[in-house]
Order: sequence, then structure tokens, then C-alpha cells
Amino acid sequence: MLRTSRGRRIAATALAIGSIAVLAGCGTSSGGGSAPTQAVDELGDYEDGVSIIAWAGYVEDGSNSPDYDWVTGFEEKTGCQVTSKTFNTSDEAVNLMKTGEYDVVSASGDASLRLIAAGDVQPVNVDLIPSYAGIYDFLKDQPWNTVDGEHYGVPHGYGANLLLYNTDVVTPAPTSWDVVFDKAGDHTGRITAYDNPIYIADAAVYLMAHQSDLGIENPYALDETQFQAAVDLLKEQRQHVGEYWSDYLKEVQAFETGDSVAGTTWQVIQNVLAGEGATTDVVLPEEGATGWSDTWMISSTTKSPNCSYAWLDWISSPEVNGVATSYFGEAPSSQAACDFREDCEAYHAGDADYASQIWYWTTPIAECLDGRTDVQCMDYSAWTEAWSEIKG
Repeated sequence: MLRTSRGRRIAATALAIGSIAVLAGCGTSSGGGSAPTQAVDELGDYEDGVSIIAWAGYVEDGSNSPDYDWVTGFEEKTGCQVTSKTFNTSDEAVNLMKTGEYDVVSASGDASLRLIAAGDVQPVNVDLIPSYAGIYDFLKDQPWNTVDGEHYGVPHGYGANLLLYNTDVVTPAPTSWDVVFDKAGDHTGRITAYDNPIYIADAAVYLMAHQSDLGIENPYALDETQFQAAVDLLKEQRQHVGEYWSDYLKEVQAFETGDSVAGTTWQVIQNVLAGEGATTDVVLPEEGATGWSDTWMISSTTKSPNCSYAWLDWISSPEVNGVATSYFGEAPSSQAACDFREDCEAYHAGDADYASQIWYWTTPIAECLDGRTDVQCMDYSAWTEAWSEIKG
């Protein structure tokens, strides 16, 4: 099996910590001044409410399904009334937090560092969050949630961007991403890909294994030559892509109709398809994969710090986290959460070896995250511009 060293990506943490200020040039600006330089030492009385922005399915109050409601229990326990707004992309989350109108955000790794650098979120004292102790160690102290020894939030759930394929059409069962890259022409017009600039990292993961002469050590740390190779690969793929997706229900539909037969996906999408009898399956390819590890973060300008801390503890508690991550379709943040769901095995929850094959979304910055100092890497603004060119 082609594997990359988890140690290399962890070693890059120090560089990310030292160069975090560079992210201020990634098109972000603070919505309310500099974030507090230190986490609070103690908490006080609860305020009246807390305003949360999150991925769809992260803040459920029973209105979408009466079987899924972890907001009401929080309100009854704390008296903090929850208002929430969903976002569809990390870019949207970053822009909403700039307004200073929200207390808490669920941020993926391609947003969290931008929020920290812009001063839009504050350090978090995890000692004031009892649930934090039970969270998997491999989700803690990571480059996307911890800077200069300061925690900036609490891990929520995680998952890999898997390869989804139609088992009747794509044979034999694939073990490599080559089915959507070098062999995409075998199913031209029926390949699908995630519609976001961060997808460039998926191409980089593939190149790491198949073009070693490029010297890619981290798919989010690409110099100009490496970046261009990834962009060229995606431009070549473009002619075979029938549809790019960002709404997972649209990908479900495309595989049900046969319009798509192979492409990147989430485990929850396969779960939906399997439940409807579709002839599909997923695999974590031999090259590894990109993925996400989301973090609950608190605004630097919050007027409700006590309710905000209470929410972080509540959503990280085993029962609530188990139900919430199951509803969304991802692995939970703790082993104890698996006591409250029956599908942890399908998500490889707690499997550190499996998790080590995932390159979690991280904001690309100019100062290379892989430790190189003799070149500059392409920052997120360059990724965004290139993505527009790739899609045409």
C-alpha cells in the first residue's frame, strides 16, 4: 500500500505556528479587532443566548426531524437560547464570522487558520470544558486547531473524502484514485468531483504517489511547480467531469440516475445510496485521501462567552456528540460517543492508523507548511483563482 508518513505532517505544525500571521494576506480581515491573546481563566453566569453558525446538520432542534434534537436539552440545562444559521462552504463561514455577529462557529481546517489569523476567534481554555478530556488524542493539538500552544477550539467530528464508484460499471473494484485521474477517460462525462478550491489538494495527494519527482510532501504546501502540476492534472480531468458537486444530495441523485459513476464523496453519501439499494461502494484509495476535522470555535467579540463555552462542552459530550455526528455522517470525536450510535465501525472511529492516511483540510499559505524555506508556496487566493480557471 502506498502510504505517507503522518510524522511529516505533524512535524510541519511548528512551521504553521510560526508563520500564522502570513494568513492575514489570504483575503481575510478582522471583523472586530484582534482576538484575545490568552484564554479566559474562569467562567461566570450564563447569558441569555448564543448565536451559532455551522454546517447543516450540526445544530438540530427537532424542526428537521423530531428524532434529532440536541438544542432543546442544551437550552433547558443552561437557559441559553440558541439561534443558528447554516453555511454551505468554508468561505461563507469565514465571511460570516468577519461580521462579528455570531458567537460560535464550526470550522473545517480550510477555514480555522484564516479565522485565527484574522483575529475573528479567540483562544479557548480547554480546562473549562470537561468533555475535552475524552476526545481522541489524534484530533488534539493539530495545526488547524492549535497555534503557539494555544487551543482555539474543540474537535467535533472527522472523516475522509472517499472514492465512490458504481459497482456495476467500474470494474474491477478500484483501489486507486487513477479511476478519476489517469483513467478518467474510461468513464468520460460520468466522473464527478468536489466543487471547491481545496479539491486541488486531492490532485496533489495523487501526484505525491505517482510523480515522486515533484517532491510533494504535503498537499497543502505546493510551490509553483508542484501547484501547476496539480492544476494541470485537474484541467485534464475537467473534460471527463460531468458534474461538480457541493450539495451531497445532488451527488446522491447523480449516482442513482447513472449520470455519475466515480468520484470523491463522503461516507454519509454512500450510506444514503446503500439505503436506497444503489449499486455503489466506497474505498479509501491506496494513495490516501484528503478529509476534514471540524473545530468548534468562539468569536473574539462574543457577548456570550459563558453560553459559548457551555455549547462547546455540550456538543462534545459523548451522547450529544454521538448523536450529532451520526446525524451528519462522520466519525465522532471520542470513543465514548460510540456508545450512543451503532455505526462507528463504518466510519473507522478511533482508528488512528486509518486517520493517519487522511490529509485534513488545512488553509494553504505562502510560507510552506512542509518546512521548506527556499521557496514560497501558493496561498489560498492562488488556489481560488486556479479553481475558477480549472472549471472554465
